[in-house]
Amino acid sequence: MRTVYLLAVWLHILAVVVWLGGMAFLVLVFVPIVRKPELRAQAPALFHLLGTRFRPVGWACLITLLVTGTIQLGYRGYGWEDLWTGRLFAGPLGHALALKLAIVAVILVLSAVHDFVVGPRATVAALPGASAEARERLRRQASRLGRTTFVLALVATALGVVLVRGLP
Repeated sequence: MRTVYLLAVWLHILAVVVWLGGMAFLVLVFVPIVRKPELRAQAPALFHLLGTRFRPVGWACLITLLVTGTIQLGYRGYGWEDLWTGRLFAGPLGHALALKLAIVAVILVLSAVHDFVVGPRATVAALPGASAEARERLRRQASRLGRTTFVLALVATALGVVLVRGLP
C-alpha cells in the first residue's frame, strides 16, 4: 500500500509541475512574446494552436490531481463517509483541506469555462470579419479567466504544502 501512496504523491507533484509550469509558460513567456508588434497579427492563431495543444495536457493533469489526491487521503485514513460526516474537515488542517477543495472546485469551473466556452468563442471572434469589440472583450475574458486560474492554482499548491507540512 505504501508503494501506491508514494506513486500517488509522485504523480500528484508531477501533475502540478506540468500544469502550473504550462500556465507559467503562457503567462510569463508566451504572452509577452506575442504582444510584440511584429507578432500581434499572428497572436490569435498562435493562442488557438497552443491552447488546443495544452488543453488535453491540462485536463489530464487536473484528473490526475483529483485521483491522486483522493488516494493520498485514503492512505491517511479518510474515506468517502468522512467527507459526508464532516470528519474530513475537522480541525485546522481540515479547514485548510476544505479551502483547498473549494479552490479546486472553482479552478475546475473556471478552466471549463475558459477551455470550452470563452476560448472557442475568442477563436471565432479572431477570424477576419468578426467584430473588433467582441474580439477584444473575449480576449480580455480569456485572459482574466486564465490568470485567475493560475493564481488560484498557486494558492491551492500552497495549501497542499500546509496539508503535508502543517500550519506555520
